Amino acid sequence: MMGPLSASGWLVRPEGDQSVLVLHSDWTAIDATRAAQRAAIALERTGLRAIAYDTSEISRWDTSLLVFVSSIRHAAALRSIRVDESGLPDAARRLLILLTVVSPAAIASTPTGSLTEQIGHWAIERALGWVANATLVGEQIISAGDWLRGRVKVRRSDLVTYLHDAGTGALPMVALVNLMIGGILAFVGVVQLRRFGASIYVADLVGVGMVREMAPLMTAIVMSGRTGSAYAAELATMEGSGQTDALRVFGIPISDYLILPRVSALTAMMPLLYLYGSVIGICGGFAVAVSMLQLSPQSFIGELRGALTTAELLFGLFKSMVFGAWISLVACRIGLAAGRSTNDVGIASTKAAVTGIAGVIVLDAAFAACANRWGF
Repeated sequence: MMGPLSASGWLVRPEGDQSVLVLHSDWTAIDATRAAQRAAIALERTGLRAIAYDTSEISRWDTSLLVFVSSIRHAAALRSIRVDESGLPDAARRLLILLTVVSPAAIASTPTGSLTEQIGHWAIERALGWVANATLVGEQIISAGDWLRGRVKVRRSDLVTYLHDAGTGALPMVALVNLMIGGILAFVGVVQLRRFGASIYVADLVGVGMVREMAPLMTAIVMSGRTGSAYAAELATMEGSGQTDALRVFGIPISDYLILPRVSALTAMMPLLYLYGSVIGICGGFAVAVSMLQLSPQSFIGELRGALTTAELLFGLFKSMVFGAWISLVACRIGLAAGRSTNDVGIASTKAAVTGIAGVIVLDAAFAACANRWGF
């Protein structure tokens, strides 16, 4: 039979098919560093089936004890050895319960064996993501209703800041993108319509194209890359620094304090940005058409007024509101679901921008299909 194995701070005492780890002296970061690194020595006994702890001789301990026990737990799991942790101090067992709650995330990130398992994990993650998105949408609808009834209080300073950032702060970029898009539409229309002697209809192309499709779509793409990524980065930083945990400890609802002001601000400002972008885009098309076709401003404006309808404008306004809600909700969810490292902040920001843009394009395609189905 193998005799007791010893190391700095611990002793292995064999008892049948079980080993008892007797921990003694001080277990602090200074005194027990090497002991934690040599934890696997206790599992080298042939035929070992179980491990127990005896901590009656410990005088002081800190997180180094938890590191040692965690190392033993991991090594024992690889060898299918049962670990009895009832002999540990009560406070240590409570802290190890928290460690057990966190560990499945690391386990889930490890690669699986077969292709079927990988597909299953991917499908489950996507399903859980959609459930989380649906839950977040429902919470925001309820919170917005309570806010309108005065049951939820949102800090006015936060709301004003987000409105300014999503509104006035975005005007230059929205203007530049829509101005270029309007000019491109007019230029393409000039080249094609001139062949048929229908150059006057470039006003219809620019007006309907900007108001119905391009202005809401391009404005949403700009806001996803600009504001959506900023929301995700802010919330990921708060998550990593523990600010969201502090809010939960004080009983402050994250949904009402962090998400609702951002979603409300972007959803409210998107229709205004859409109208602004539509006007700027039409001005860009107007400049190209008048300069290249020698159309009079009066004829361009007259044709434009006949092409645009109130239904087209309302359709674009509704789309822009949906795009704004989607961008803000997705960005907030990705930011709060990010990890706690600095690298996770950049990942969350990039993911929010990409997911927001992809979702906007899919939603725009769905709107186009519905409008075609209803003959609009």
